[in-house]
Amino acid sequence: MKQVQEAYIVAATRTPIGRSGRGYFKNTRPDDLLLAAVRGAMAQVPTLDPKAIEDSIIGCSFPEGEQGMNMARIVMGLAFPHPVGGVTVNRFCASGITAIQMAADRIRVGEADVLIAGGAESMSMVPMGGNKPSFNPSVFARDEDVGIAYGMGLTAEKVAQQWKVSREAQDAFALESHLRAIKAQQAGEFADEITPFEIIDRSPNLATGEVIETRRTVNLDEGPRPDTSLEGLAKLRPVFAARGSVTAGNSSQTSDGAGALILASEKAVKQFGLTPLARFVSYAARGVPPEIMGIGPIEAIPAALRYAGLQSDDIGWYELNEAFAAQSLAVVNTLGLNPANVNPMGGAIALGHPLGATGAIRAATTIHALRRHKRKYGMVTMCIGTGQGAAGIFEAL
Repeated sequence: MKQVQEAYIVAATRTPIGRSGRGYFKNTRPDDLLLAAVRGAMAQVPTLDPKAIEDSIIGCSFPEGEQGMNMARIVMGLAFPHPVGGVTVNRFCASGITAIQMAADRIRVGEADVLIAGGAESMSMVPMGGNKPSFNPSVFARDEDVGIAYGMGLTAEKVAQQWKVSREAQDAFALESHLRAIKAQQAGEFADEITPFEIIDRSPNLATGEVIETRRTVNLDEGPRPDTSLEGLAKLRPVFAARGSVTAGNSSQTSDGAGALILASEKAVKQFGLTPLARFVSYAARGVPPEIMGIGPIEAIPAALRYAGLQSDDIGWYELNEAFAAQSLAVVNTLGLNPANVNPMGGAIALGHPLGATGAIRAATTIHALRRHKRKYGMVTMCIGTGQGAAGIFEAL
């Protein structure tokens, strides 16, 4: 790719993350979550003419049902009175960061000046695998291909075995995720990045025939548990293998949420008097054996660093998606990352993992945290189902 100009992030926000199935957003459509995030991002750039937005790229892991029908275009139609295009992209857990990369590249090669990128996912409304999962039968024809169909938990067990990550280490990592998240919430660390969301609950009054409507506003992630303890985690049974070590407590939570960023060229920044929050630096995606998909960042991180001309110690903030404690520890230990710089405010074990939205959500976290803590470079990275890894680097401005 021949770069002709820089791509800057001028707005970055997200909704709170709700627990799937029984949490904040169990009855909230994912396109409504995305719409709130887009409006929140636009509120951060009041001098930007909305008509300057040329397109949108939105990530989603299972783009069907309530998050189907090219959700990106539909939400843009609801968000703006004038036409704005949209495309929904899918790289499973890296869909959100891939959407940002695609938008940045459009700007960097001079094909656009202002774009919206983000992600949305409701695991309450669209289950893991979608409503009608159907693997190609060829996946099961050869032993070396069967890993494509492995459940994520089973791949985590294989990583734990191969990288010798103990149950005790996984539980300790999970506890630390909750402790960091709770501490960050109490300190108001997430306030800059979260757009509060108003939830409307409706219930029938059978006596009068009326519908009772109640409203409440949520502004914190629902997942962190103050009562988490090593003793409690140790009591949980493995759920993916009879003699395994991966439990519900040391795995990411299934979640609902959305995030949105606005990217602009230097020309647009000057034209509309915008203040860049960060510069998009580099991105890499790599494939790995699907049966150990959790190691994806081990391949993607060095590539993203190489493209950026940086070393791992240059990254002051890593948002490493905690799909499972086992794979997170395998990545940290193999690459020699500084644990203090990895998920300083907790990760998906505590905060949740709304699949295709996670990359955009964690990008918002990274960009605002870098500025608050005066760190220069940050990275968003994750493993990806069926065997991939992705990593994107941002420079705070």
